[in-house]
Amino acid sequence: MSLHPSLQTYADAWTHSVEAISQLVQPLPEGEWNRATPCPGWSVRDIVSHVIGLDCEALGDPRPIHSLPRDLFHVRTDAQRYMEIQVDARRHHTAPEMTAELEYTIIRRSRQLRNESREPDAVIRGLGGKEQSLQVSLMNRAFDVWVHEQDLRAALGTPGNLDSPGAQVVRDMLLTSLPKVIAKDAGAPPKSAIVFDVSGPLEFLRTVRVSADGRGSIDGSPSLGPTLTLALGWETFYKLACGRVTPEAAAGDIKADGDQALAEAILREFVVTP
Repeated sequence: MSLHPSLQTYADAWTHSVEAISQLVQPLPEGEWNRATPCPGWSVRDIVSHVIGLDCEALGDPRPIHSLPRDLFHVRTDAQRYMEIQVDARRHHTAPEMTAELEYTIIRRSRQLRNESREPDAVIRGLGGKEQSLQVSLMNRAFDVWVHEQDLRAALGTPGNLDSPGAQVVRDMLLTSLPKVIAKDAGAPPKSAIVFDVSGPLEFLRTVRVSADGRGSIDGSPSLGPTLTLALGWETFYKLACGRVTPEAAAGDIKADGDQALAEAILREFVVTP
């Protein structure tokens, strides 16, 4: 392998998740591809189209020349319009066409990763033409593919891989977003401490501390007398952060001990994915 060691974690996570997606959809009859998923507006076919499309872009393939219909209620922003092109262009593809393209894309992308020799900080052209490092690009792909694997599992009633390599990448990326969510977006008061006690397949405890000047930081140390403790399961945690469930729908799975108004503000601002 010529891939830089610090990138291997993300390549392995992507591989694990994308192969799981392939196994999930390979046996599906035509009608099952239209099942709705927790990802707003997207069916099983749409999720797979999205995965194929973004990995084709990572391979350097040209984007489809395609005009979107005007009645897609879930498409509101430029970022969503960008993502929808790859999806809508495949909405009439048959199940065999979808599985064949997915398999071919996995083979091509896996070969590209095996032959990747650039450094993690190499600047590449990312989605929408934005420049980003190779490491950020691979990390984002690992995140995206795992979350969409879980969308498919929810739609098809086949739970699993909640503690897989992709899940661990998603956990770490979501944790980095918590200081901003709490200190800036939710407006937690200076000198406060908010503890997240997360149980389940990925179990962890993290404390977000807000400094006297309002800056947030996160660590793994418990806090004596925290302003708020939020106890919830890993599945609820990631679904809230990825916009797959609302705080109201997940209320029975969340225990808030402490400042209830702050808990409501945090949960209201918890979505960090586009």
